[in-house]
Amino acid sequence: MVYKLVIFDCDGVLVDSEGIGNDVFAEMLATYGHQISSDESISRFRGMQLARCLDILERETGIELPESFETDLRQRMSAAFQTKLRPVDGALRLVESLKVPFCVASSGPRKKIEENLRTTDLYPHFVGKIFSGYEVGSWKPEPDLFLSAAERFGVAPGDCVVIEDSFVGVSAGVAAEMTVLALDADVDPGGLAMADRVFASMDEIREFFVSRDLSHE
Repeated sequence: MVYKLVIFDCDGVLVDSEGIGNDVFAEMLATYGHQISSDESISRFRGMQLARCLDILERETGIELPESFETDLRQRMSAAFQTKLRPVDGALRLVESLKVPFCVASSGPRKKIEENLRTTDLYPHFVGKIFSGYEVGSWKPEPDLFLSAAERFGVAPGDCVVIEDSFVGVSAGVAAEMTVLALDADVDPGGLAMADRVFASMDEIREFFVSRDLSHE
């Protein structure tokens, strides 16, 4: 298979944000009387639109969160990311080595995506190549975000490869009829079983591209 476009997820694939963000999420929920561990939050909500996560929690637990909760949460996450965020091991090396076009497609707001890419020195590689669910008006596991990116690049879905680390992201890639490579970052492998391949690290994914002459290394 000769791929013509690589589509990266952001959180957990390019930037190591899941633990940091979910620590803040758990701390804020605790102030409103709901106890959830960071690990449980990652397991249940990884890759999901934040508004959907909050809706699920409110319906399941009866917790009442103020209208300002999402805004306050994003501000606290942003502050934590600025001091603690690092790129996922091997992500920069992979991005710099690719011979084919690539982009990032995330369910998060553009501002968050851009800030996190800047903090981790990845932003210069993605200028003009950022796709946000908030701008498309559709979020994973729907395929529209990935399909929008493919259309913008003029590439057929079947010629795209998606790199994801969540069940909803893998589901979106499968629904878009793209090749899906899953990064198993301490996630239940069963949740990623729909992916075409599951890798333990970004270095392994880079070797996959090397073997297909899609990487300079």
